[in-house]
Amino acid sequence: MAKYIFVTGGVVSSVGKGITVASIGTLLKSRQVSVSVQKLDPYLNVDPGTMSPYQHGEVFVTQDGAETDLDLGHYERFIDVNLTAESSVTSGQIYSSVTARERQGEFLGGTIQVVPHVTNEIKARFTNLAGSSGADVVIAEIGGTVGDIEGRPFIEAIRQMRNDVGRDNVLYVHVTFLPYLTSTQELKTKPTQHSVNELRGMGVQPDIIVCRSDYPISEGIKDKLSLFCDVDRQAVIPMPTVSTIYEVPLMLEEEGLGQLVVEKLGLNADKADLGQWQDMVHRLKAPRELVSIALVGKYVELRDAYLSVREALHHATLYHNRDINLMWVRSEDLEQEGTEALLRSAQGIIVPGGFGIRGIEGMVKAATYARENGIPYLGLCLGLQVMAIDFARHILGLPEANSSEFNPATPYPVIDLRPGQKEIRDKGGTMRLGNYPCQLAPGSHAARAYGQSLIHERHRHRYEFNNEFRARFEEAGMVSSGLSPDGRLVEVCELAGHPWMVGCQFHPEFSSRPHRPNPLFRDFIGIAKDILREGAQPELPLSPPE
Repeated sequence: MAKYIFVTGGVVSSVGKGITVASIGTLLKSRQVSVSVQKLDPYLNVDPGTMSPYQHGEVFVTQDGAETDLDLGHYERFIDVNLTAESSVTSGQIYSSVTARERQGEFLGGTIQVVPHVTNEIKARFTNLAGSSGADVVIAEIGGTVGDIEGRPFIEAIRQMRNDVGRDNVLYVHVTFLPYLTSTQELKTKPTQHSVNELRGMGVQPDIIVCRSDYPISEGIKDKLSLFCDVDRQAVIPMPTVSTIYEVPLMLEEEGLGQLVVEKLGLNADKADLGQWQDMVHRLKAPRELVSIALVGKYVELRDAYLSVREALHHATLYHNRDINLMWVRSEDLEQEGTEALLRSAQGIIVPGGFGIRGIEGMVKAATYARENGIPYLGLCLGLQVMAIDFARHILGLPEANSSEFNPATPYPVIDLRPGQKEIRDKGGTMRLGNYPCQLAPGSHAARAYGQSLIHERHRHRYEFNNEFRARFEEAGMVSSGLSPDGRLVEVCELAGHPWMVGCQFHPEFSSRPHRPNPLFRDFIGIAKDILREGAQPELPLSPPE
């Protein structure tokens, strides 16, 4: 039988529950305990696919095409697992399922209530994941903050789970924030005490409290929280702010969290082996030469909108023993201030995904600048599309070329809807989503990066390269170096004669891992790190050659 860890959050949102869950999973996996992970979001959307990035941040896509919370990206990167739609649950899904079953007559005319019908549906999501994954431990994060009205059914469901599967098979972890008052120069525990009291009032007594803080947490603070929150002294786990999120598992292991979880759940576990993780963090914190990459996007004001892209860049720069100077460039600013002013120091340019016409011309300008100046360029989804628009306008001589998404009346729709998409009216879950195969052309940048001819990467888009223009593009030097196996869909484009200008219709950032960077990101940085911009000088080696 699987065991369950339920992680809740208190005091404030964005307190670090996702990193805590990912870190616990890492600590258990290092002990040869198999883990699966689940995120439960109390909002009424069925999934975050139609939500604004400014409200939700990045939409992370699983292999099977689920549009999910960005925390699933943390889970996959830390634990090195490929999750599925079962790992993402929302109130919208729960209520839709319950009401659909009621309409089908499954409840025999009974009154449908939050307890037991909604809570039973939530609990079924826990046990279904345990069964399908075969994991020793299922870790479930309850989104939001304790006290949120929409989260109460989830708290009630995890309360019931302890009775359903046995008290020794359930562990409650509460992640809170300790604010620091500059006037008295002290951390305050009262918000955490109130948060725990709120949770206890709903029938859940935390077994472990993880305390986020921007300052060191004293022994006296731990004693106080143990006393007033009724948890074991060793179960008060400090989690102060660190320079890299990848240090968190090591910090929590040092505080004894991994062994504590093993003991409280009675797990049959090996000794922790975090050697590879320790080596990675040591390299991350060591001084390294910088490589300057411009990320040209529509949503750069909220950097979590490009969370997986940012992490994939960190993975790739670490592979090459470099650190990244990530230049966040608002695409609309390129339209107003020009490319030279904002991109002159960039050793590489990356244009990530997005939707809608705002800022598109700035992205096209970024692609033009990279093409004309020989700057390494990596286009992700929309980044491939603006690369194609630039090429059509300036190389093929089609100044009105565009995507039909941005100009439905364009006479040269080099990017267009697939035939099967034109009749679709619903927005949610109707794009090309999840893993699709791609056949790479021998000798191409993409084929050299992956080291194989057939790959699978994750998609999230509605528009595609228009095959009516494929022959003209290839004759002029834009090669379709990746196609769907049937040859109907362009997946990767490359510019012949350019040091490295590659656009892909998929999202390779979702498959990148700290120990195994995605090949396209890895090779993009591999070329960019050696680009010397005008006025720059090569840095002296930070360490003598071996």
